[in-house]
Amino acid sequence: MKGSFPLTKEEIDKQIPEKVIGNYAYGHSKVNSEGREVFHVDYVGRADEEPLRERIKHGINEGYKEFKFSTATNVKDAFEKECQNWHDFGGPDGQLDNKIHPDKPNGTDYKCPICEKIEQQKRQLKLERPRFRR
Repeated sequence: MKGSFPLTKEEIDKQIPEKVIGNYAYGHSKVNSEGREVFHVDYVGRADEEPLRERIKHGINEGYKEFKFSTATNVKDAFEKECQNWHDFGGPDGQLDNKIHPDKPNGTDYKCPICEKIEQQKRQLKLERPRFRR
């Protein structure tokens, strides 16, 4: 993802091309224990029905201070990236402001690749589990 940038209309318009779709993260920078500034992710999302530039602007009045973004070439890639970000930044553990898993894009049957992998691993473990005879 590119950034971080101040979450202002002017900065969004400056950084993001018009009419692209993609992903974003709202958050804030803070200094870690090693004295380095790091971006702390508070919320992840995607824009696939409206331009990314316009979607990110929704966070301006929500109290977020900064944003990062990446563009996507298609809706499926944007959805899969959002899922990856949600899992990577602690969504399942309640560490993000968006507490529920990203929803699939309208009119698709896409599935989260991370959840699919977890389910596949569970099925594999179930098959490999030793069975004891009585």
